[in-house]
Amino acid sequence: MDNFQIETAQNISISQNVAGIGERILAYLIDLLIMFAYVITVILILGSLNLKGPDEWVFMVIIGLPLFLYFLLWEAGWNGRSPGKAALHLRVVMLDGSKPHLSNYLVRWLLRMVDITFTSGSVAVISILITGKGQRLGDLAAGTTVISEKERFGLQHTLLYDLPDNYTPVYPQVTILSDKDVQEIKNLYKEALQNSNFRLIRSLSQKVSDLLGVTPKENASDFVKTVIMDYNYYTQQL
Repeated sequence: MDNFQIETAQNISISQNVAGIGERILAYLIDLLIMFAYVITVILILGSLNLKGPDEWVFMVIIGLPLFLYFLLWEAGWNGRSPGKAALHLRVVMLDGSKPHLSNYLVRWLLRMVDITFTSGSVAVISILITGKGQRLGDLAAGTTVISEKERFGLQHTLLYDLPDNYTPVYPQVTILSDKDVQEIKNLYKEALQNSNFRLIRSLSQKVSDLLGVTPKENASDFVKTVIMDYNYYTQQL
């Protein structure tokens, strides 16, 4: 799983977890399965009506149009997700972490025919591997990418933090905090990053800096992260 650092318009750094190629392929296969199930269901229902002549066009439109617009309608209407993406906890976002506009979804949908349909996905795979930010041609043109929102269990989901050997703490004042305080800070910070809630990050940074009586030396996001790491550094020395 790759990740890349972005800087938002609010000067907040966010690390995005890029969706892996395998995850995106599996999500696509799930969507194809849903589309196939839809076709079978419609054929069974409308087939029983014995449509003939001009009515057959109604039959084709009911089947063909939803399939043609499937990804555009789902992603634009469900905050960057299709059922397949939702099952794998994937989401389409802008490179700055914000929600895409309809025009962004439209551009990446139009180029899907080049990326996936006409080339069996080969162009998309090559593009994703080359860009390093999980972008197929449609994403490059639209300024979007696909991220993974799966929970990553490990040291980062507890009070413990995997610090580098040469880590140097910045704020010794963190020792006045309790384990409960830091856990709450970490939970809020994690939630804000996942939801691109920059206002919450700035508010959290302000409250923590006031509590510690310090002036942050970095942007809001990096400050909160540094406080968490510093606390881990000092507690690990005990």
